[in-house]
Amino acid sequence: MSNTPWTLSYPAGVRWDAPLPITSLPELLHNAVHQWPDLPALEFMGKRICYRELQSLVDRATAGFQQLGVKPGVHVGLFLPNTPHYVISFFAILQAGGTVVNYSPLDAEKVLEHKIEDSHTDFLVTLDMVMLYPQMAKMLGHTRLQKLIIGNIAEMSPYPEAVRANLDKAGQLCTIPDDVQHLSFAQLIANYGSYTAVKVDDPAETIAVLQYTGGTTGLPKGAMLTHANLTAACSQIIETTHTVPPLLEQGQERLLAVLPLFHIYALTVDMLFGIHIGAEIVLHTRFDVDAVVKDLAAKKITVFPGVPTMYTAIIHHPDIRQYDLGALKFCNSGGAPLPAEVLQQFQSLTGCTLLEGWGMTETSPTGTFTPVSGVRKAGSCGLPAPGIRFRFASIDEPGKYAGIGERGEICVSGPNIMKGYWNKPEATRDAFTEEGFFRTGDVGYMDADGFVYIVDRTKDMILSGGYNVYPRNIEEAVYQHPAVAEVSVIGIHDNYRGQAAKAFIKLKAGHAPFSFDELKDFLRDKLGKHEMPQAMEIRAELPKTPVGKLSKKELYDEEVRKRQAVSA
Repeated sequence: MSNTPWTLSYPAGVRWDAPLPITSLPELLHNAVHQWPDLPALEFMGKRICYRELQSLVDRATAGFQQLGVKPGVHVGLFLPNTPHYVISFFAILQAGGTVVNYSPLDAEKVLEHKIEDSHTDFLVTLDMVMLYPQMAKMLGHTRLQKLIIGNIAEMSPYPEAVRANLDKAGQLCTIPDDVQHLSFAQLIANYGSYTAVKVDDPAETIAVLQYTGGTTGLPKGAMLTHANLTAACSQIIETTHTVPPLLEQGQERLLAVLPLFHIYALTVDMLFGIHIGAEIVLHTRFDVDAVVKDLAAKKITVFPGVPTMYTAIIHHPDIRQYDLGALKFCNSGGAPLPAEVLQQFQSLTGCTLLEGWGMTETSPTGTFTPVSGVRKAGSCGLPAPGIRFRFASIDEPGKYAGIGERGEICVSGPNIMKGYWNKPEATRDAFTEEGFFRTGDVGYMDADGFVYIVDRTKDMILSGGYNVYPRNIEEAVYQHPAVAEVSVIGIHDNYRGQAAKAFIKLKAGHAPFSFDELKDFLRDKLGKHEMPQAMEIRAELPKTPVGKLSKKELYDEEVRKRQAVSA
């Protein structure tokens, strides 16, 4: 059998061995500006910025950063929601020769301190918002952070004075000190855009972004993503979407960016891919289902990358059938497994095929894609993307690989795989096999046609009474219950089994709670005895990551604290 069986399942017109153009990220923007100078690049709160104007703003910010001392080896943080400040600053930092470090507004103070020191962040761009500025103001003086560049949402809106007045009245703005540690974004770009060009000699070696991985334990690690990693990922997406019916037309699409750009999924699939195809990127600062549904219809959005929780919210919107979402061409779901029920309902509502993919921060984040035509398989996250090879490391026999249909840890190689973890040579060595494949920590298998199935995370696998129990299997079964909107399953301590499964459930609107015995009765013909949950908890909301993905870390932490309290 071929060592790339997935190529036989590729849709017509898509090649696994297609050439994947690699360049620097500033050049990615330059190419878009050259092709579509007068087309809209960004839309924010009703204001449009064309590609030519975007490049001008980037050039001026580049000059401003260089005046501050940004050059190769200097790291600049972005602590921003989805506003034009993010896009402008991202490309300007790289154009100045610096490296971008992404920060999440939801990070705890301890994590922010760690990232600043670990990443060597000297400058950071944020906004004068109560939810942002105070967190970073605390970092000045007791971390290596030297200066904050402060923007405000109003300056990027069509009605600056009115927007600023409304924000101020709502108590959302901070007063910014006038000192050497602060610089306004307006001051940063108050120049003619004359900067010193910095050539990226080797895109495969030059780090563009330090993207910190969340992980389930310990402090996050910085994945070193090069210019080549990120532009290769864009090329992979292009190769897998150029046959999407109806075809995506360069310079003609409108993409809704509601996923946070500081997250790798949105960074690549919303911003970089959007610019690569000359799309107009409509920026939302956060996910609000009413605003999203309204813009999908009113602005004739054609491309919408999301996560399962977003699609769940859309299909359950009380007025969803009153909106015309027929302009949608390409909708992608990532970040977490997509329940089959959600996929089917979304496609029924919109007529748009919802495609699922898998990837990680360390893979920039491409990994698999779902074919838009030909064979598609329920429960699979798709086929390896162009240029990516998959292997499955045996869980029980170290050093060996599992065969077709056998479960193992997914290991991948390709031009999109990170260079390694920043300042962590041992962690980098541990993350790769001897053959140079990245060990993802995901458990899965590949069938004879090359389709990949994610079973679970190795660290989330439950060892119950000597059996390997995979929460993903239990979650899929629970999702079949008509009252369940969302579910997270984790392993909790069990005196008899060692570990047991506990299901945390959010109900659909209008559905009455059910008992644990009723859930077990429902699952009896869907799960083996060793897989049956031993506990259940119904909640109004389940914890989520900044990108909207269901998060298990908080649930694990709660259960540990409960056990510690009982033992005390």
